[in-house]
Amino acid sequence: MSDWLISLEGTEAGHTLALFLALTAAFLHAVFGALQKGRYDPWLTRGAIDGSYAIIIAPVALFVVPWPEPHLWPILAGAFFIHAGYKLLQSWAYTKGAYTVVYPVVRGTGPLFTVIGAYFIFGERFNATQWAGVATLLVGIYGLAAYNLRTITSERDTLSIALWLAVATGLTVALYTTWDAYGIRATQNPFTFLAWFFLIDGLLFPCIAYARYQRMSDKPAVGPLMQRGVIGAFIAFASFGSVMLATRLDKVGEAAILRETSVVFAALIGWLALKETVGPRRIALMTLIAAGAVIVEMGG
Repeated sequence: MSDWLISLEGTEAGHTLALFLALTAAFLHAVFGALQKGRYDPWLTRGAIDGSYAIIIAPVALFVVPWPEPHLWPILAGAFFIHAGYKLLQSWAYTKGAYTVVYPVVRGTGPLFTVIGAYFIFGERFNATQWAGVATLLVGIYGLAAYNLRTITSERDTLSIALWLAVATGLTVALYTTWDAYGIRATQNPFTFLAWFFLIDGLLFPCIAYARYQRMSDKPAVGPLMQRGVIGAFIAFASFGSVMLATRLDKVGEAAILRETSVVFAALIGWLALKETVGPRRIALMTLIAAGAVIVEMGG
C-alpha cells in the first residue's frame, strides 16, 4: 500500500486523495474533540487515549512496518516534544475556558502559521485567491470564537488566560503540522513514521493521567474511561493518519486549511448529537469557514 501511495505523490489522483483525506481528518478531529470534551477530566481522557494507541500500535511498529532510518530518530524525538507541548497547553486551556471559545481560537491560529511555515520550509506559495480564502476562513473561525465568548456565562473569570493559552496552542498546532509533514516526507515508508510516532507519542500522558488520577478524591471508574480511550485511539489513528498522508501527497498548507473545517463539523455534531442550539449567526459564521476552505481549494 505504501508503494501505491508514494506513486500518487504530485499527481492529480494524489491531489484528489489528499483532499478526501484532509476532509476526513477534519470530521474525525471534531469527533475526537467531542470525545475529549466529555464527562471525564480532559487530562484523564487524553491519558487513556494516548495509552491505548501506544499499546495498539506497538506490534505494528515493532514487527510490521520497516524500522525508522537513522536520520528519522531525531525527527521523531522532536515530534514527541512538540506534541507534548501541544497537549499540555490544550488540556490547560480546556480547564480555564469554555470548549466553544477555546476550540475555534486554537483551530483558527493553527492554519495561518502552518501556511507561513510551509512557505519557508517546503517552498509552497498561495496565490491571491487562496489568501482570500485563508482570510475568509479565519474571519469565520475567529468570529465564531468571539460570538461564543460574548454569549457564554460560565468561567468568565478565567477566559483571558484561556484565550492566551488557546493562541499558544494554535501555534503548536502549526509547529507540529509542519514538523510532522517534514517527518513523513523524510522516510521511504510513510507508515513507518506514523506507527513509530503513535508509539512514542503515547508514552507521556498516561503517566500524567495516572498521577492526576491518584490525587483525585472522587476517582471515576476505570472501565468506562479506558473504553473511551480505545475508541479515541482508533479515531486518532484515522484522523492524524489521514492529514499526515495528505501532507505527503499534496501541499501542507492546503491540507491544514481543509482540516480546520473541523470547526464546522464540531458545531454540526453539537447540533445533531448533543442537541445544542446553533442559530442563524453561527450558521453564517460556519458558512464563512466552509467557503474559505472551498476558495483555497478552488483557487489552487
